[in-house]
Amino acid sequence: MLPASIQITGEMLSAAEVQDICESLKEDGVRLLSVRGCQLSDRDFGRVCRSVAESRSLAQLNLNLGVVSSIGRTRHLADALKTNRSLQTLFLHGSPLLDAGLVTLNPALSTHPSLVCLDLGDCMLGDEALGLICGMLPPDGAKSGLRELTLSANPGISSKGWARLSIAVAHSSQLRVLNLDYNPLGDQIAGMLAVAVASSRTLEVLDLEGTGLTNQSAQVFLDMVENYPTSLRVLVLAENDISPELQQQIGDLLSEGEDDDDREALPLVPDPASITAFQQIRDKYHPIRDKYQLPAWLPHSNSSTQAVLLTSGLDHLMACTQSHAPHGSM
Repeated sequence: MLPASIQITGEMLSAAEVQDICESLKEDGVRLLSVRGCQLSDRDFGRVCRSVAESRSLAQLNLNLGVVSSIGRTRHLADALKTNRSLQTLFLHGSPLLDAGLVTLNPALSTHPSLVCLDLGDCMLGDEALGLICGMLPPDGAKSGLRELTLSANPGISSKGWARLSIAVAHSSQLRVLNLDYNPLGDQIAGMLAVAVASSRTLEVLDLEGTGLTNQSAQVFLDMVENYPTSLRVLVLAENDISPELQQQIGDLLSEGEDDDDREALPLVPDPASITAFQQIRDKYHPIRDKYQLPAWLPHSNSSTQAVLLTSGLDHLMACTQSHAPHGSM
């Protein structure tokens, strides 16, 4: 039997439902577990985490929208990640982790042998947390690190913190997707990020939507993609004070560069030829209403190759994994 996808959103989970989830995890019958925005007792959360620790099939775990709501739950999750070896994608968007939560999770996250995609959007993080995250982006020649990182809507991070991240991105040997949307970055930080993008040999997608940029930043990125070789394929600049003409110029140049690029690269399905194509990769964070779903890295059994899945819905994800949900209400 192929592993199933368990997907529940915004419900109160009963002890019986939690028991079903735990049994499926322990039997290696779950590949994707999403309890996005769900409510469950601290005791039941601990039970789920212990089952995650035992699972050898779980590849993607979605705890978005406040499921990890306390430092106690953060400790349970950290303990699970120390033992689990299969997880490749972890979503914690909208969890009030704070720096203390990241300090608790860091030993498990930084040493996990399979984790390649991490979403820490809207987690109330600051510079201390960002310093730890930079350690998950090891430089060339070091151990494998994250391939996709989401830090959307963490306004507590300072300019110094973003500068440190820019340096880590420039030297990361793995990072391909970086989502920084809805952070108050401004033109100065954007300039640092442009240097990082120019230096990186792997970064293909950079999301800077709603980050307080102006035409000044756009001109820097335009000069970069026009005059220097770069791995960048998609740059999102929507909801900034940037002229449509500049955005179009950048998009056109990135598309041309992609057509001319014969290097071996991460497969994209379908190939994003413009800035707007990135909208299909993930349902983006919105400051008023959350639209964050499951994007990104879809692990393949019996293969170390990763692929970006361009989908906006879980049904398509289930079809791609050829899995089934054991609970009819999901």
